[in-house]
Amino acid sequence: MKMWDQLEFAHGSQTDFREETNIVKPVGAINGHYAWIKSLPIAAAVVQQSSDIASLISTNHLFDALIARMEHERGLDLENLASRISKMNREKRESHFERWQSLDSISRLELEINIARYGDGQDMYLLTMVDRTAEVISRINLRREMLNDSLTGFFNRSGFEEEIELTIKNLSKRDGQSSARYAVLLIDLARFSRINESVGAMAGDELIITVARRLNSRIRSNEILCRLGGNEFALFVLLDDEASNVENIAARLNDAFAQPCQLSNLEIQVECAFAAAIGNSETDDPMDTLRFAQIALKRAKRSKRFELYAPGAVDNAQRRFSLETDLRRAIQRGELELHYQPLMDLETGAINGFEALARWEHPDLGFISPVDFIPVAEESGLIVPLGRWALQEAARTIADWDSRAEHELPFKISVNMSAVQMLRDDVTEAVSQAIHGAGITGDRLTIELTESAFVDDPDGAKRILESLKALDTNLAMDDFGTGYSNLAYLQKLPIDVLKIDRSFIAEMLTDRDKQAIVSTVLSLASALGMKTTAEGIESEAISDVLKSLGCSVGQGYYYAKPLTNDAAYSFLEASRAASTR
Repeated sequence: MKMWDQLEFAHGSQTDFREETNIVKPVGAINGHYAWIKSLPIAAAVVQQSSDIASLISTNHLFDALIARMEHERGLDLENLASRISKMNREKRESHFERWQSLDSISRLELEINIARYGDGQDMYLLTMVDRTAEVISRINLRREMLNDSLTGFFNRSGFEEEIELTIKNLSKRDGQSSARYAVLLIDLARFSRINESVGAMAGDELIITVARRLNSRIRSNEILCRLGGNEFALFVLLDDEASNVENIAARLNDAFAQPCQLSNLEIQVECAFAAAIGNSETDDPMDTLRFAQIALKRAKRSKRFELYAPGAVDNAQRRFSLETDLRRAIQRGELELHYQPLMDLETGAINGFEALARWEHPDLGFISPVDFIPVAEESGLIVPLGRWALQEAARTIADWDSRAEHELPFKISVNMSAVQMLRDDVTEAVSQAIHGAGITGDRLTIELTESAFVDDPDGAKRILESLKALDTNLAMDDFGTGYSNLAYLQKLPIDVLKIDRSFIAEMLTDRDKQAIVSTVLSLASALGMKTTAEGIESEAISDVLKSLGCSVGQGYYYAKPLTNDAAYSFLEASRAASTR
């Protein structure tokens, strides 16, 4: 039975009959009673339904155009619309609404179809169709922009997370596989901020694009690449027997940077830090695996080699975060204190001064080593208030001990200054405040700096050291020989003391190479007019050898462990009394 009947018009009947579909469509004048439908801004038609026969009473040009377009679509035409009206009539419903999508993803069409009873008669219906295709395309494009990195075209973090979750979800549908091992690798471009500063942001973007292309040329079909942001990329890999060694995958990616990248007239050798974490699709959350990989990446940046996340590292990270909170409170509440380790003049045996060392007795955890809390302070920025506190406390101790003795005592206190503090704080102003606040002269303080303070910005570090010397402070280079050790630059710095690291001192009696290094450092210091301090002296024999080699000052457990304020003052008094006998 035909679903659509021939149209009846007030001014006669004109039809366009199509034999292949048995569909009748209007081609003549529109019935004057329904002329208003022509002015509607959406596709519309008035339909009369009688005995499962639908008659088009009136249409507008938008409706006709959509019907013409839908003749080439599968799943929707006049017959389909008629069937919807018939079903609605049989079910005695007043209205019908649906969203219809074409199956053609290239020539996409999406409509909102509304059918409602019209007028007083029970057999009249108003059929409208709203074309939502443009909105759908905009929504799809917006979602694509939200999930993709605009610079590289790779997934961004959100898109990456969605894609790997979808991949893991679909594993069970592939060969009946219920679980699989996978890895998340992270790639971080070293020195990227310096490149941006040197050649500009546009060149930095060009470098990111170049890096992305090279990485993309190294990935395989089961791998998903994304740009997490900035200079960090991530790769998701489903592991199998042939690709179980994640470090080999990292090496394959690193091969992409064997040749320098060409930026305009510059050649830049790209260096990357690689790290990874391995997960199981059945038991592990991929977002946790990504977080574990980021923990490993922090280690990789320090170690300069590939790092694979080890179970338990997240517990250490959580402990460090908790330690940060406790350290912040400890600084605010004044719960830390300085202990003082004597520095002995190797020639005379008299006390030369003290090194101030921060100590923390946690109310619940007990003693916490500086090896644990100093890195946390540097990472969190707490090194700035911690460093200022140490300077002020050391200066107050000097003034307090002078007051006890009722005259100025012949000693100095050395205070360590972190390279991070030099970057984040106005250290000259901090030292000046400590000196003037305690009412002492600058030569009573020695500021100890590590070689790492000079690596990134040697000229800036030199200016800071010169401003500290203007305050009459003494400057010492701590842990000399273990890091940068640029001897050509060393002679330009206003350094007063070289401190020889304990790693050379402890084994110098049994290791000729280390004794030779110590001897060389002592000769170098003498040539540059610097004094020397040897750390980690634990025996009389080592003390005697260092004295014979010309070392100025010794420090270590052989003389004394770090002492509390009162114990250190008593040690100072005893040493002075012994030297006057």
